[in-house]
Amino acid sequence: MKKPLVIFYAIIIYAVAELVWWGYMLVKMQPERKGMIMSEGMMFGLVLFAGAFYMHKSLARERKLQEQKKNFLLSVTHELKSPLASIKLLLQTIQKRDLTKAQIQDFIGKSLLDIERLDDMVENMLLASKIENSSYSFPKAKFNLSVLVDSIVNRLQITRCDGNQQIIDAEIEPKIEMTGDKFALTSVVTNLIENAIKYSKPCETVEVKLYAKDGRIHFNVADHGIGIADAEKNRIFDRFYRVGNEDTRNTKGTGLGLYIVKQVLDKHEASIKVKDNRPVGSVFEVVFG
Repeated sequence: MKKPLVIFYAIIIYAVAELVWWGYMLVKMQPERKGMIMSEGMMFGLVLFAGAFYMHKSLARERKLQEQKKNFLLSVTHELKSPLASIKLLLQTIQKRDLTKAQIQDFIGKSLLDIERLDDMVENMLLASKIENSSYSFPKAKFNLSVLVDSIVNRLQITRCDGNQQIIDAEIEPKIEMTGDKFALTSVVTNLIENAIKYSKPCETVEVKLYAKDGRIHFNVADHGIGIADAEKNRIFDRFYRVGNEDTRNTKGTGLGLYIVKQVLDKHEASIKVKDNRPVGSVFEVVFG
């Protein structure tokens, strides 16, 4: 992107230089028309600078998008390699060592968790692609949201904390039903909870709440993690955008999760707000209806 920008700025400088030169020559040849020449020159200059300004913004936006896509590809590569390497190591250990049945079951369980992580990531990428191409129809049907949220919490739940895991504290009101795209909303719930876990410190509690109030369904996910700066709260739902600086960020992710969340909720006429948790962290509040 640097070469096109250099060419663009060179053309602008050349056009301004030509404008000034021809304006000078016209005034010199027809001094009685100096006022008209200067006013028309100023108008042309304003149009030129306005066009250059908007072109600069477009090029800068495109450059930013290209950088985000590059970071996305690097993140996806890392996200794929990490669980695959873990699964490979676990299976090789089972194959080469004489393990007890309990150890084998433990290794298989860990492998399945990594496979679920890969499955979630692939589903995210496929859904994001379909949303971007407007090829997903969001088929809606009535289902039990309480059962859905409970099953996702149980899948992501950590039953022990050894300094490298989080604990999910869930308050789920039973028998809450709604009409919507169950597959897409599964991605919404999963992404919000996983996002809270991802940005929390080890052994920090993540609160999940589902309840009905005044004819509306409320789904909240709160963490006690790093929080989100006010300047970034309006950008976190952009495609490929991730909180923090690319050079200093140490959390995993592809930048698609919250983009999918916002797109799916918009299709269900639901709202989502991001608030600061107290004393630290973030709260994502979703309201259906």
